[in-house]
Amino acid sequence: MDDSVETSLQARSLRAVWHPCTQMKVHERVPLIALARGQGAWLIETSGRRLLDGISSWWVNLFGHANPRINAAVSEQLQILEHAMLAGCTHAPVVELSERLAALTGGALGHCFYGSDGASAVEIALKMSHHAWRNAGRAQKCEFACVRGGYHGESLGALGVTDVPIFRDVYWGLLRAAHVVASPDARQAVAGEVAADPARRAAADVERVFAEHGSRISALIVEPLVQCATGMAMHAPLFLRTLRALCDRYDVHLIADEIAVGFGRTGTFFASEQAGIWPDFLCLSKGISGGYLPLSVVLTRGQIFDSFYSDDTDRAFLHSHSYTGNPLACRAALATLDIFRDDAVLETNRDRGAQLDALLRPLRQDPRIEHLRRCGMIWAFDVREATLANADAAGAQAAAFARRYFAAARELGVLLRPIGRTVYLMPPYILSEAEMEHLARGAIGALDAALAH
Repeated sequence: MDDSVETSLQARSLRAVWHPCTQMKVHERVPLIALARGQGAWLIETSGRRLLDGISSWWVNLFGHANPRINAAVSEQLQILEHAMLAGCTHAPVVELSERLAALTGGALGHCFYGSDGASAVEIALKMSHHAWRNAGRAQKCEFACVRGGYHGESLGALGVTDVPIFRDVYWGLLRAAHVVASPDARQAVAGEVAADPARRAAADVERVFAEHGSRISALIVEPLVQCATGMAMHAPLFLRTLRALCDRYDVHLIADEIAVGFGRTGTFFASEQAGIWPDFLCLSKGISGGYLPLSVVLTRGQIFDSFYSDDTDRAFLHSHSYTGNPLACRAALATLDIFRDDAVLETNRDRGAQLDALLRPLRQDPRIEHLRRCGMIWAFDVREATLANADAAGAQAAAFARRYFAAARELGVLLRPIGRTVYLMPPYILSEAEMEHLARGAIGALDAALAH
């Protein structure tokens, strides 16, 4: 397509579309990326420029764009049943998906409740937790605890357990405050400490809060192993093991928000597996459908399901979404699970991860950055605050660096979108050696370009 098509699409979008997580005025000087199509790990702009999708389009396209196997599954389902309400009805895709997800937890979490996105899954888990306690005669357990720096969505219930100020603070008057416990972020380790030490301190803070408020706390919600939106804060599995023990001791439900970190992203299919525990509620979305269709699910234990099972309508979980268990989305999810099963994805990712580690090795000696880290198929590093100050006589802000880096990466043919001064890579699981080399060159080259300013 020619430049006029790209310009027209950008202008029409700015008039008609309110883009997420965006100060729209920025696009007066920073053009939108006008996309024509996707293929594999690549996004193709209307201008013909190719961008390697280094963040799996907000962490959802696990097996790339226009994946032929997922395409075929969705196309087949489209001819059979596109949608039917799940209240009073059922269908094969939602039953099979529920059975397979439960089997992946070894049957520990045997009941699936569906929503449409990550925030709705969190809302479901929060409501279900309180309602379960109410059904047990403990309605006073109506408060929640969350981890400092945690992100769980931007609907009001989910925002109430989110501790990222830029998302939360303007809506504070609308929210119900949660108990915020210390973060186990391994970057907090001081000289001579290991990642488990900040995890132990954070767990001690959880115990303090539970000892004081546990009789009123319904659930604690956590992002297992990686707190993503706060800047890819990674922590030791010890934290999750201790949380499980504390929740059991103080009668508090444990909600694992694996919306971003599930489906192999941390190296195991579910991040919680690395701690050898299962939560009471497991929230999944993003990669569940391979990036094809909106879908989320909350898996929970049999005893929680049983607490709602009654002739009394008031004891039922009266929560719904119009597109709950959508057949097309469920078929996309089943195709995604098939790829994991048939292609030995987790094993192959270990090899890919080691290769990309080696390609990013020059960053280990780069004095401009700190905390180069990895968890499975997530890589991240932080640009030093002093480096940002030196990059601009006026003292560049992290947001300004992020915009420069984003633009520089695009020029190098890579889609990367820093969180402030944290640069991260969450690529799809299908990269060839050449594509990994391209991604690493782009990530390092964009850093040079963004700081050369």
